[in-house]
Amino acid sequence: MAQTLSPVRPVRTIASRTQAAATSLVTLPTVVAHRGASGHRPEHTLDAFRTAIRMGADEIELDLVITSDRVLLVRHENELSRSTDVAHHPRFARRCATRSVDGVPAAGWFTEDFTLAEVKQLTACERRPRLRPGNTAYDGLEGVPTLDEVLAMVAAESIRRGRPVGVMLELKHPSHFAARGLDMVAPLLATLRRHRLDGPHSPVTLMAFETAVLQELASRSGLATVQLLGRAHERPWDLACVGDPRTYADLATPAGLEWIDQYADGIGAHKDLVLPPGGCPASGSEEGAASHVVRDAHRLGLTVHVWTLRAENLFLPAPHRIGDDPSAIGDLAGEVRAFLDAGVDGIITDHPDLAVAARAAHVADGERQQAG
Repeated sequence: MAQTLSPVRPVRTIASRTQAAATSLVTLPTVVAHRGASGHRPEHTLDAFRTAIRMGADEIELDLVITSDRVLLVRHENELSRSTDVAHHPRFARRCATRSVDGVPAAGWFTEDFTLAEVKQLTACERRPRLRPGNTAYDGLEGVPTLDEVLAMVAAESIRRGRPVGVMLELKHPSHFAARGLDMVAPLLATLRRHRLDGPHSPVTLMAFETAVLQELASRSGLATVQLLGRAHERPWDLACVGDPRTYADLATPAGLEWIDQYADGIGAHKDLVLPPGGCPASGSEEGAASHVVRDAHRLGLTVHVWTLRAENLFLPAPHRIGDDPSAIGDLAGEVRAFLDAGVDGIITDHPDLAVAARAAHVADGERQQAG
């Protein structure tokens, strides 16, 4: 029988709807491991998730796609060649195809063309080998996990570590799969029921960039839901399909957030929506001042997670880069502190070890200031 996980989500501490922008809604902002400790291991492997938990992550984040026989896989996208060895299997050569996924042409091998048994013949590999060559040492050591397998592992690790570990589940390409007769919602809810993770105290959060599937999940379960917001100019694919012109920037306005508040408990915002490019509070530049998004979301009682914080210079704003090598590790701690100062409720990161340490330092600084 599957173990039941204890709740990990911090209790909101909403005193009023006029909180300052720099005040989080939670007692302690969470560190969420993006696809596991993907800065240290190939993403979405059981080792990546275990490593993140060992590093102290409060929650793990994972993405879900689906097979032709309706099994939920833990992968960032439905195209398999970037994160597995599928291209090296002659038996699957004829499965290579080109199709449109969320309006973008893509070529490769797609999960909707494979059964679970066929996927289990593949092994996982590092998705960014040039940027993270050290991770390639783990290529070929694991297969592609199912949602069932990850939930069982998290339950075991929660018991082993003596603390609850939360899980943030993101549904990828739900409209794309639905158009092919592959509904993601029913197998997701069935899997959560099987693991006894569908109750009011579940540590599971459901997320999506598309809005309709999140509304359906909110109506069919009592689990927390988070509306993901991409780059400002982008649109949710389900809205684009019906001619709705709203972008993620529109959804991040007060009116857009009020609409989201009708079905979601929080937002997961691209970091540029919270701290606009060109600087951050730590840099002292006005251009980097926090946007209205955190303040406006908190006024509605919506939590704010920010994604994705990565330690390599390539992903850091200029004030936090160290040296000129794009793959070198920069000042991720400084970026984490900037977002904590902006009042976010969760940090989603590839490097949970660095984020956990930065949060601890931020808390200690705050306590010293109060004591002084």
